[in-house]
Amino acid sequence: MSGTVHIVGAGLAGLSAAVRLAGSGQCVKVYEGAPQAGGRCRSYFDLLLQRTIDNGNHLLLSGNSLALDYLARIGAAHKLKGPADAVFDFADIGTGKRWTLRLDPGLFPRWILDPDRRVPGSLLREYIAPIRLIGAGPSARLSDVMTCSGPLYDRLWRPLLLAALNTEPAEASARLAWQVLRRTIGAGGRACLPLIAQHGLSAAFIDPALAFLAKQNADVAFGKALRAIAVGSGRAQALAFDQVRIALSAEDAVILAVPPRVAAALLPDLDTPNAFSAIVNAHFAITPPEHLPPVLGIVGGLGQWLFAYDDRLSVTISDAGHLLAQDRAELAAAIWHEVARLTGLPEQLPPWQIVKERRATIRATPEQEAKRPAQQTPWANLVLAGDWTATGLPGTIEGAIQSGYQAAAIIAKRQQCRSMHVLEEADG
Repeated sequence: MSGTVHIVGAGLAGLSAAVRLAGSGQCVKVYEGAPQAGGRCRSYFDLLLQRTIDNGNHLLLSGNSLALDYLARIGAAHKLKGPADAVFDFADIGTGKRWTLRLDPGLFPRWILDPDRRVPGSLLREYIAPIRLIGAGPSARLSDVMTCSGPLYDRLWRPLLLAALNTEPAEASARLAWQVLRRTIGAGGRACLPLIAQHGLSAAFIDPALAFLAKQNADVAFGKALRAIAVGSGRAQALAFDQVRIALSAEDAVILAVPPRVAAALLPDLDTPNAFSAIVNAHFAITPPEHLPPVLGIVGGLGQWLFAYDDRLSVTISDAGHLLAQDRAELAAAIWHEVARLTGLPEQLPPWQIVKERRATIRATPEQEAKRPAQQTPWANLVLAGDWTATGLPGTIEGAIQSGYQAAAIIAKRQQCRSMHVLEEADG
């Protein structure tokens, strides 16, 4: 394919597009405004903890087919580890009740027929409620379609959906909630094997991608913030960075893989989501007890998911806007109090770090879902990528990679059509 594809943004959306295009022989150049790649999916060495930590904990599942395809392409499939069975442990802070959800490998959920395998306090008929989401309209919230209360909701549907949507599920889009449920529990245990990047997100998703792109002779430049896009005659004509202006040839294309606020500033007529949800992560420099599962769902507590890494414990709190103004030391102490109760570790607070992502994802409400733009823009050679575009998925790793793959497919199709047109003109 002729021409160069200029990819602005080296988060997962931009990197996945670059991997697909460079792997097929396309000339690719990537520009990132930050000094490192990864965006919201990255790791860094924390001086206080003396450990490498992630800016946010991410749990993937075996059904995240695009994420696994991406890892396979960059030679990093082995970087994710998890149990051989779809097993999820939960603990209720208020009651002290603990239980383990074990999904059947196949599609038929035999586990819900067994009272001893169901979520404590749940009834068989309650598991049918999510079926009502199938026909939900674009403006429907989850609470418009199903009851958002009761033991099953509190102990399964809410924790699962809150983690995936990063929005209180009752007010979230019913359509997005359905996509989450049908791709996880609805797809059976084979799609629900939990997978964790034990050695960090960068070691799994970012560093191998940069190495792959280097082998494909793709340029990746850091500290290159895009300031303007010149458009005209139905196409993007130039990219303006701080000290350089890049004119685009007729064969060149652009993938804009930046956050929605940046995209809206660069393309003023573009309607983008404008409401965001925060995520708070707490990291503790302490060796986890041997009996602790890799991931523990917390019901009724401040924390929501407890991750046990080889050298630390980490807690994730989704839709955490109410915690952004709270004192960090007080927040760490409150979270650790719960962790100590759950693990049996001493109450004394170990070295800690609190990471607050104010705009972690767009809010998964019907209003914000309606603002997510299509990836093809009015300019033929300019395509959008990012988990905030209209992927049909919430703002997750899977959604970001899907957007990158789709952007690459749009560009490849455009290049192919252009090449065929040139050949037809030559034959004529």
